[in-house]
Amino acid sequence: MYRKYFPIIAMFMVLTIILTACGGTGTVETVIETVIVEVPAEGPPAKAEILDRVLERGKVVCGGRTDLAGFGMLDEAGNNTGFDIDFCRAVAAAVLGDPTAIEVVPLTAADRGPVLQTAEVDILSRNVTWTASRDSQWGNFTTVMFYDGQGFMIRKDSGITSTADFDGGTVCVTSGTTTEQNLSDFFRQNGMEYEAVIFEESAAVYSAYEEGRCDITTSDKSQLASVRSGFADPDAHFILDITISKEPLTPAVPHGDDTWFDIVKLVSYALINAEELGITSANVEAMKSSENINVLRLLGEEGDWGYTDLGLEPDALANAIAAVGNYGQIYDRYMGPVGISFTLPRGPNELWNNGGLIYAPPVK
Repeated sequence: MYRKYFPIIAMFMVLTIILTACGGTGTVETVIETVIVEVPAEGPPAKAEILDRVLERGKVVCGGRTDLAGFGMLDEAGNNTGFDIDFCRAVAAAVLGDPTAIEVVPLTAADRGPVLQTAEVDILSRNVTWTASRDSQWGNFTTVMFYDGQGFMIRKDSGITSTADFDGGTVCVTSGTTTEQNLSDFFRQNGMEYEAVIFEESAAVYSAYEEGRCDITTSDKSQLASVRSGFADPDAHFILDITISKEPLTPAVPHGDDTWFDIVKLVSYALINAEELGITSANVEAMKSSENINVLRLLGEEGDWGYTDLGLEPDALANAIAAVGNYGQIYDRYMGPVGISFTLPRGPNELWNNGGLIYAPPVK
């Protein structure tokens, strides 16, 4: 951990020797200049360490969840599905040519930072909010794949109709999350008091809320919509039309491996650009004959947009799109008009050219 200080230590050791030898004669300046130039700098971190590990292992290890409809859940056959899970499958398809070559490690909110810091997972794809502190402490956050915001869900029989009725209320919330901090900030800024009922597991939070142990619960609005859809009586609850925070949900990777960081970002860019260019899971092969140079480049039919440097095959992104579809297909599969989980208008998660915030640099 002290390697970065070696050049400085070496420089001072040499200066001490020179000063002793010169006896303060004023001839040190030229020598110092030469010494400083010749002190070797610390080299960059080793490249492709995670990629090599994934290739050797034959699967991508993804930190996710199995209890949140739409994002990470188990289907009736016990298979991992969801928006975040499909992203992991896209990475596996690009790197290994096999979208099923993933291992999903279920994580609590409190687990997310530690397992990323220790590189126990290759990707953290678990509806996690990108913040400046997490970026510096946890790992490298890649590309925003879902724009969200924190809101409140309320029991209709509580008598609460707006935030003006919140003072003295009881709120169920998950510990170790930005949600918990945002809740505290909101009440403090509005001069109100509340009683927090805190759980480490999100499932426990919503179970307690549904049982009536609190009148209010709070989280990302997409998560509230997901949870509400699974309640015994969804109509007994409503989500308040207020957003109190920015919650950009972003896959993250461990610090120190630029190659893997770039690979995961590139897969994100591919899924977004594919929707913009009209490439779907069903027409990938047909689109390889397109006259659109951007389509050909994205599908690996023309030029080298950097995949060689990243250790990928030319058809890596074509494999990813064929496996899970483009960004819009993934969204609609779980949260669109005919989604299997619940319906949630795309809003800011529309493409940039359709009034939304979803935007990716071109693959060139």
